[in-house]
Amino acid sequence: MNATAGETLRDQRPPTVRTSIVVLVACACGISLITFGVRSIFGLFTDPVAETHGWSRETFAVALAIQNLLWGLSQPFAGALVDRFGPIRVLATGAAVYALGVGLMAVSASPMGLHLTAGVLVGLGMGGASFVTVIGALGQLVPESARTWALGMATAAGSLGQFLFAPLGQAFILGYGWQHTALLLAGCVGLTVLLALGIRGNLQRTDGPGDNSPALSLGQVLTIALRHRSYVFLLLGFSVCGFQLAFITIHLPPYLNDLAVSPSVAGWAIGLIGLANVVGAYAAGGLGATLSNRGLLAGIYFARAAAIALFLVVPISAVTVLLFSVVMGLLWLSTVPLTSALVALMFGTRSMGMLFGLVFFSHQVGSFFGVWLGGALFEITASYDIVWWLTVALGVAAGIAHLPIREERATEMPDNQLVRS
Repeated sequence: MNATAGETLRDQRPPTVRTSIVVLVACACGISLITFGVRSIFGLFTDPVAETHGWSRETFAVALAIQNLLWGLSQPFAGALVDRFGPIRVLATGAAVYALGVGLMAVSASPMGLHLTAGVLVGLGMGGASFVTVIGALGQLVPESARTWALGMATAAGSLGQFLFAPLGQAFILGYGWQHTALLLAGCVGLTVLLALGIRGNLQRTDGPGDNSPALSLGQVLTIALRHRSYVFLLLGFSVCGFQLAFITIHLPPYLNDLAVSPSVAGWAIGLIGLANVVGAYAAGGLGATLSNRGLLAGIYFARAAAIALFLVVPISAVTVLLFSVVMGLLWLSTVPLTSALVALMFGTRSMGMLFGLVFFSHQVGSFFGVWLGGALFEITASYDIVWWLTVALGVAAGIAHLPIREERATEMPDNQLVRS
């Protein structure tokens, strides 16, 4: 964009159009805030759930690993449904399933019950009602002149949710127990069904100035994407993002408990990650409009690796934990607007829901291994050290993988290509 999003909307759009865009983005941000905020604090339940039922940490970690994997598996399908039918029904249905899973988690009395509720139901619900679905919808509903701004806003809202829900969730768990807290969170997720009604507008059905070329099927678009080297590098890099974020989100609280750090510090650590990422995600969306998205992404992954390595070698205290949280927060979801913008640049917006959903699936495959390995290796070694250092090595690898990415339209995807649903 040559001007700020606000200036673009004010100068180039009629008042009614500006208002509809603001309402659209506001509802999208509300959904992102609640659904991501609730999802981000599951790590706070690890020790309370294990202690209540006499389970190991690995039991809860497996449930969340299933959740991450099913979230990723369902996301491309949810994106394709948004591409075909629009976002309202997809978001509302996903929110209802998500809320049901969180609520039933409170009454799960067996590992299988926990895996089905916190794992299967929440994972499938997140596929339909997450910030990823919101981003896919905004990519098609918001004009190109305001798209990067809108994507940054929705991503930042998710992080704000993490900041708001983390300390409140920790306080409610300590004050009222984890079961009552889970029921309260289920009610909050249920509110997003109403917010989904505001995600409406005219889908941007074309990707260029003309509509006369033969239509491509979704299968053909998917084949083109998977043969495109830069898109494959995005898939690989985003899987590392998932590994790092899921491991830290779920295993940082129990890691700090093992080091005798106050539980309130763990809650604030997760919250500060979210608060700092409000700045980081919004800044990434703004910088991505003028700077190289590839270069910004590589820099983010290198910086994450450096921050984690430093965190591991300095003495642990409340101060170092909170400083680490701020630094990681600035780098947390700043990858999302940059990655999604590259997908739109390479392939257009017509099938963005599906193609970004596939990128996010790679993210969730990484998340699965980050959560599962954290729990499994802890049970074997009684330490998280191996996985912490693995996050450092993967961060360096992801930074290198982004360097060859080409920021241009895929040659197999003409500018005016339509996609047949």
